[in-house]
Amino acid sequence: MNGNASYRHTNTAVLSIVAVEAPVVVTSADVDARLESAYQRFGVRAGVLEGLAGIRERRWWDEGTTFIDGAVTAGGKALAQSGIEASRVGLMINSSVNRTYLEPSTAVAMHHRLDLPTSAVNFDLSNACLGFVNGMHLAGTMIDAGQIDYALILDSEDARATQEATMARLADPEATIQDFFNEFATLTLGSGAAAMVLGRADRHPEGHRLVSGISRAGTEHHDLCVGDLNGMRTDTQGLLDAGLQLAEDAWKEALVDHDWDDADRYILHQVSSVHTHALCERLGLDQSKVPLTFPTFGNIGPAALPFTLAQEVDRLASGDQVLCLGIGSGLNTAFLELTW
Repeated sequence: MNGNASYRHTNTAVLSIVAVEAPVVVTSADVDARLESAYQRFGVRAGVLEGLAGIRERRWWDEGTTFIDGAVTAGGKALAQSGIEASRVGLMINSSVNRTYLEPSTAVAMHHRLDLPTSAVNFDLSNACLGFVNGMHLAGTMIDAGQIDYALILDSEDARATQEATMARLADPEATIQDFFNEFATLTLGSGAAAMVLGRADRHPEGHRLVSGISRAGTEHHDLCVGDLNGMRTDTQGLLDAGLQLAEDAWKEALVDHDWDDADRYILHQVSSVHTHALCERLGLDQSKVPLTFPTFGNIGPAALPFTLAQEVDRLASGDQVLCLGIGSGLNTAFLELTW
């Protein structure tokens, strides 16, 4: 049966949400300078990254700092902010796209360094840029079912190595203008981390309730964006068109049962100015209700949505309806409603 998968939460609340900024600022002008000779060969003008994607800056971690370090920092801050001791966590999910090894999971290193209990279930959850939202759904389902009391979701991304490898490839005299377009999206990525603690709403009335959500698959488009640790190949226009259609189809069906067309805030996965404007226009969203982080942080993969939510916390009021929306390579889309 085609359509949306739909779910409702009954007893889960967000207790804390934090963002950790990677410290090294890399401007799009810096990238332009490194690719100056390639631009000349391609017939491309400097400023194309900022002009097309609206991304002025992105961040890298310091040399010697790993994305795992970023996740552990974010997790520690989220636990401290929530007031929940590490020993009480029953589930830890790592939704990072970044990987050090194929096995073991990256989650085990984070679990160990955060000194979580042996009873805390831990694993990686990988679904491109939707991983964190999927993690919230899964954690909420386990909390609602009474299997756990608290969950910690982590995500940390490191774009440095991938972007350096991409720039080196594009600087090669054999590289073509088509190579540049295929790898353009890689240059929009950023580094950073986010973490969230969720718990039982009946024990934490001060928390922010998970209400409901939907997801929808468009996996016939699984080959439009394919990446590994060395780079990412993207059919940018094809991905945009297919993603917008998938989101619109999901949105129209969701509005039959969900009052989402006038939310107080829309927290979108952060890709670029083109994607943001197009999605808002397609779904009829008020862009004044859409906070942006991509201009100065780039696309931080699955960390982008929680990172943006964390940056917006001080501007949210109790009772605000907050809708998280994401589209991930593959393609999949997911919407998740919170009551702040």
